[in-house]
Amino acid sequence: MTKTLSYILSEIRSGESEFIEFKSSFDKETIEALAAFANTKGGRVFVGVSDAGEIRGIQIGKETVQNWINQVKLNTSTSIVPDVEVHEIEGKTVVVLDVPEYPIKPVACKGRYFKRVRNANHQLSTTEVVNLHLQSCNSSWDSYPDDQHTERDISLEKVQHFINTANKVRAIPITDDPLTVLQKYELLREGKISRAAFLLFMTGESSLSTIELGRFQTETIIKDGARLKTDLFTEVDAIMAFIRKHINRAYIITGKPQRDERWDYPLDAVREIVLNTIIHRDYASSSDSIVKIFDERIEIYNPGKLPTGLTVEKLLAGEYRSTIRNRRIADMFKEVGLVEKYGSGIRRIVEGFAAYGLPTPRFQEISDGFMVTVYRADTSTQKTTQKTTQKTTQKILDLLRENPHRSQRELAELLSISDDGVKYHLLKLKKTGFIRRVGADKGGYWEILV
Repeated sequence: MTKTLSYILSEIRSGESEFIEFKSSFDKETIEALAAFANTKGGRVFVGVSDAGEIRGIQIGKETVQNWINQVKLNTSTSIVPDVEVHEIEGKTVVVLDVPEYPIKPVACKGRYFKRVRNANHQLSTTEVVNLHLQSCNSSWDSYPDDQHTERDISLEKVQHFINTANKVRAIPITDDPLTVLQKYELLREGKISRAAFLLFMTGESSLSTIELGRFQTETIIKDGARLKTDLFTEVDAIMAFIRKHINRAYIITGKPQRDERWDYPLDAVREIVLNTIIHRDYASSSDSIVKIFDERIEIYNPGKLPTGLTVEKLLAGEYRSTIRNRRIADMFKEVGLVEKYGSGIRRIVEGFAAYGLPTPRFQEISDGFMVTVYRADTSTQKTTQKTTQKTTQKILDLLRENPHRSQRELAELLSISDDGVKYHLLKLKKTGFIRRVGADKGGYWEILV
């Protein structure tokens, strides 16, 4: 659809962005930009506009535009055919080349692959090229057959344990034998196990799943360490056990028969980070996952950057579609109740730390991967947080005494806190014996026990 002159001017004034590139003339970088747009979310190249947004215009002849289109087609694979509009602005000619996001990615430009990040084009790594292709084919790395391992390398006892665990959370229990379950979940096809099947149920150890754990006194002095090389389900519990071993736990006297316990960090939120680390790891990378515990923080590093087009800012704002690097692994974790909903993990982490009164974790892309850093509050902050938590808990009890039928959403609105914050306090009150739920989530009510 032809764009109006006012629309074109408004885009030029807005400057270069994730969707807009300026070029004074048509050159090879113009084609690279079009390929980058095709590999991301689409975009436009304005030829005849300087990097600073100055309209300089460009001289074109009768065949110029068609020659540009031919050059784009010849130098890209899958071939790009941009839409072209020629505009006269302030007596100068500006040509707009427009491409949508291509369904089959990545598109190459002279044998190289690019993606659009903010207002620049970045060359894709080999791993990013592979992952982008798998995503566009609606597949994932872990779905493919494992050419290095066979059925003998996986434990059917571990598969049976998975079945037993899944049946605790499923409405309809699994009644099939382990081999049939592997086939139904597409982890075993035509006598070959998938990469996911090996990682989830391996009999022994493998360097593919290596996770390095360390308790650091300083940046260079290690007080304790461990290395995990086992199946992914086992690694979740092993990582959490190592973290609990090396952080503090305090007991809070509240006058109740049972003492409240408070760890340095909200363990549910930390566990969510660990789950994301294992599920979203790039297992094709030669790097290992690393967990470092310091006095004042924990760093959790994972091989594998964010999907193409996704930034940390968008991740925190929730402005993204959930893209799962290892779909089979994620599905199996969801079956046993370790994953609640795809794409909501970051929000639960942030809100979990907020409810605990701790700083927001730091999320960052570094090297060839992604790192989450969580911070421990000092003693004064902990005391303030404990008082705030106790006040919120008391307010919830008072509101439920007034009306035991109040919903979680209603409590959140009355207290001006998140739904997850209310959920955290309700679970705590249930565990400590203050309240219990009578009836279903809808139509039931809260009974005050103290």
